[in-house]
Amino acid sequence: MKTLLLLRHAKSRWDDPSLGDFERPLAPRGKKDAPLMGKALKERYPLPDYILSSPAARAKATSRAAVKAAGLDIEIHFEEGIYDASSAQLMKIVRQIPDSASCSMMIGHNPGFEELLARLTGKSERMPTAALACIELQVETWDDVEDGKGVLVRLLTPKQL
Repeated sequence: MKTLLLLRHAKSRWDDPSLGDFERPLAPRGKKDAPLMGKALKERYPLPDYILSSPAARAKATSRAAVKAAGLDIEIHFEEGIYDASSAQLMKIVRQIPDSASCSMMIGHNPGFEELLARLTGKSERMPTAALACIELQVETWDDVEDGKGVLVRLLTPKQL
């Protein structure tokens, strides 16, 4: 069995028109929520042994704050393909995770994350900013991941904490 954690980036700012979507930083609420979800990760979720993140500024900031708050000493792999990815593109990225990893965490964006969650579990769930989903995958290797092979074990949002 493999476990996939999906962490949507925390709330970002929209108030600077000079910044493109890729460069948008975290909003004050996002700066509070990212470490809060890292603490929840440490206390309520299996800890990842492999981490992938979108390289967008808001996803980088979320991943770094969450990993630090969880007390993890693990490299974050920034994967350009996660930014603006469809669920099909995200599925390809998941299938390329090294099999040495039993629990992987991906930090990224909607709508791709909600769509991937629905594909894997058959459940349509909202993933607001900083939501953290835990999906148990009934597979031996990451390459075996397919639609419907996952079970949603937990989905938390900052408002629930």
